[in-house]
Amino acid sequence: MEHDPKFKEAVTLIKPKKNFWGIAGIFLFFFVPELVTYIWHDELITWAHLHSITEPIASQRWMFGKMEEMFASGVSWVNLTLGSLFLLWVLKSK
Repeated sequence: MEHDPKFKEAVTLIKPKKNFWGIAGIFLFFFVPELVTYIWHDELITWAHLHSITEPIASQRWMFGKMEEMFASGVSWVNLTLGSLFLLWVLKSK
């Protein structure tokens, strides 16, 4: 895989740039949602539950039910791990 030019090109395309916007993008996409979930955990669950039982459209009730399950599970350690790995990848690169 390391000698495949298409693989190297794909890795280059997904790698965030080592500038303000690249690092800010990692923080905004991976860390900020987890911070919001950590701080407002109970409020988010209550809000999603309220909408899951009061929405008139079935698909929206289902969506809010899934959001309630997502917020009930707490902070996503997978998301934090991926964000940390991306951040290390950007900061350790040349």
